[in-house]
Amino acid sequence: MSDSPSQHERTQAEADVVSRHLPEGYTAEHVAATDNARSSDEDPTSPPEPQDSLRLQGGDIHREIFKIGARSKLGQRSATFGAPTIRRSSTFLPKNHVPASEQRAPGGFRRQFMQQQNRLSATSNPVTRTFVSFLALYGDFAGEDLAESVDDSVAATEDEEDAPATETRPLLGRRKSTRRPIKPGDAGTTKSFFTLLKAFIGTGIMFLPKAFNNGGILFSSITLIAVSLLSCLSFHLLLLCRKRYGGGYGELGSAIGGPKLRSLILGSITLSQIGFVCSGIIFIAENLRSFLNAVTPGPTMPVSTVVLIAIQLVVLIPLALIRDISRLGPAALLADIFIFIGLFYIWYYDISTIAANGLHPTVQLFNPHDFTLTIGSAIFTYEGIGLILPIQSSMAEPSKFPRLLYIVMVIITVIFTSVGALCYATFGDKTRVEIITNYPQTSKLVNAIQFLYSIAILVGTPVQLFPATRIIETKIFGERASGKRSSAMKWKKNALRTALTVLCALISIFGASDLDKFVALIGAFACVPLVYIYPAFLHLRGVAKSPMVKAGDIVLCVVGTGAMVYSTAVTISTWVRQ
Repeated sequence: MSDSPSQHERTQAEADVVSRHLPEGYTAEHVAATDNARSSDEDPTSPPEPQDSLRLQGGDIHREIFKIGARSKLGQRSATFGAPTIRRSSTFLPKNHVPASEQRAPGGFRRQFMQQQNRLSATSNPVTRTFVSFLALYGDFAGEDLAESVDDSVAATEDEEDAPATETRPLLGRRKSTRRPIKPGDAGTTKSFFTLLKAFIGTGIMFLPKAFNNGGILFSSITLIAVSLLSCLSFHLLLLCRKRYGGGYGELGSAIGGPKLRSLILGSITLSQIGFVCSGIIFIAENLRSFLNAVTPGPTMPVSTVVLIAIQLVVLIPLALIRDISRLGPAALLADIFIFIGLFYIWYYDISTIAANGLHPTVQLFNPHDFTLTIGSAIFTYEGIGLILPIQSSMAEPSKFPRLLYIVMVIITVIFTSVGALCYATFGDKTRVEIITNYPQTSKLVNAIQFLYSIAILVGTPVQLFPATRIIETKIFGERASGKRSSAMKWKKNALRTALTVLCALISIFGASDLDKFVALIGAFACVPLVYIYPAFLHLRGVAKSPMVKAGDIVLCVVGTGAMVYSTAVTISTWVRQ
């Protein structure tokens, strides 16, 4: 059966492309005719035929290229050709099947082998499938008809490490990318659900009972629900920006607002993480002090909070020197386990006490004196914004992440509100910042929870410090500085990590006098911009189109800025007065 017109036209188009790049006066027509069993009669009156392409230098190598043009000049087979047509179903062909016609093209056999080995992924496929297509694209290059501009810095070739020249050293350096390869996500919905749950439930939940004491049970409950709704809105805006621009939080800031906004976002992340670490150090010191007072018999000299903070450095400094954060995973998991054990005990004790004795007589619906501290503490509690984008990237189906996030937000809001309200309803104005110290200190179970809880948070603290450490290291030493190549660089980084850990301890000593105010200050000054101001600003500059949406973003930015300034000022003034 004769070739279809479309196939013949495609062959002719390929020949036209090839002919523009071949020297004139050479051909492979008679070879092509022989390969296709075609006979031709010589006309003695015709002009002399071109020379054989084999006469060219390297003619046997580029012979197939000349055959492309030669085959296009062959006539179509007669319609009376009676050979049966063999039709092959594509059902049983491999996924990366390359037709025989493409394998006959120059480089086709190797291309077919590489595709079968799955070495060409969706992100690394060449822009052309065949050599002819590449020539057509190369011809358009001179006319600067580019579909997409290429960033030379992404594919820049870096110099090899300094090494003595030897016979075995490569002449050309390896080609390196400025970015690490992105590993495709493989986490299922269930795994991502528990990861999100662990991201939001941290040490901040233990400061909520005191926050309810500062604001009153009704006002604090409304505040937590409002903070949860506003946080969901901000997370939604951040995910929309991620969907359009890709990348992490800081990269979104760079893509939409430039390097200064990226530095501002990373600075806020650093401050918030240092604040989380300092509050955890104070919390550990206070709990260990209560534990020692409870288990030590007789009138012994109580250990001061400053001494307990200094003792923690013996554990924190070596852990802070660990480069691979995955090695800290078991410690973080241990902290999460003891947090949930503490929560179950709190629910059991509070519900049983309220059922037997009722609400504490000093419970207030609204506390007009210290209610502003509740706002900062509530925002501090929702500390998982830094892990939202990484968790979405780890999912096998990222499109399911928004719905999963909203479900988790509802669950943790119920948990936060129940813990704060129940503890405040149980102890009233006697509620302490370290809520575990409110429970019977003569109970061995309470003592065990206090000690294990403190140790678990202690070994998990470097996990929270790790993001701040990496941001500061990158800012000071650059992204390419590695301790694997230079011992001096390694010890410089060790000194920086040690100094940062000691700085956190010094800040903790300063904030240990009023932990609830310290937590409120971190939440108001460092967490409010991350949760409310930056996502709305990024959405306003990079995604929002309609005037209504832009107005909503502006309102959220203004409200977030006002809340940050007001809460920070009131918290500082309250702290100074006392």
